[in-house]
Amino acid sequence: MKEPHHHRTDDLSDSGPGGCARRRKRREKMLDAGDIRLLILYFISQGAAHGYELIKSIEDLSKGEYTPSPGLIYPNLTLLEEMECISVTEPQATRKAYRLAEKGQQQLIQGNAALEAILERLSSLAVLVTNRSRPEVERAINNMKSALNSRLSGATLSTQTLHTIIDALDEAARKIERS
Repeated sequence: MKEPHHHRTDDLSDSGPGGCARRRKRREKMLDAGDIRLLILYFISQGAAHGYELIKSIEDLSKGEYTPSPGLIYPNLTLLEEMECISVTEPQATRKAYRLAEKGQQQLIQGNAALEAILERLSSLAVLVTNRSRPEVERAINNMKSALNSRLSGATLSTQTLHTIIDALDEAARKIERS
């Protein structure tokens, strides 16, 4: 029997003041630098673009579910420029806009299969956002969160109760996966 695939959405950070561990949100790494470079080439192939416009284009593709950081986009723009895959449209402009060069077009052709997979992954996030935003799904998710928060906030949570909650969550995950 296949076990449910679980994604970690947070990590325990180092202990804070008083020795208490603090939770912090962590985004799963969606794309690596090579993926980002292919996306940059793809969007620039559709027309000259600034770094910020590229960030927004990628964000729009996933309906806001994934937004690459400027720290990922701008160094890759510089690298692609150094590799002569893109060039600046107006070197004197305050904001650099880039256009595709011949080497960039070749990279796009060579990376077409990978690019299709990346575009599909980001597009599936957009579908997720749409389906998760349905009122009945939002209601059910909020009911689950509320019930969990109510039960888990009790100071005296027995081991048996904890195991019952865990079993119910695992069973719900299995039913959802098989639906």
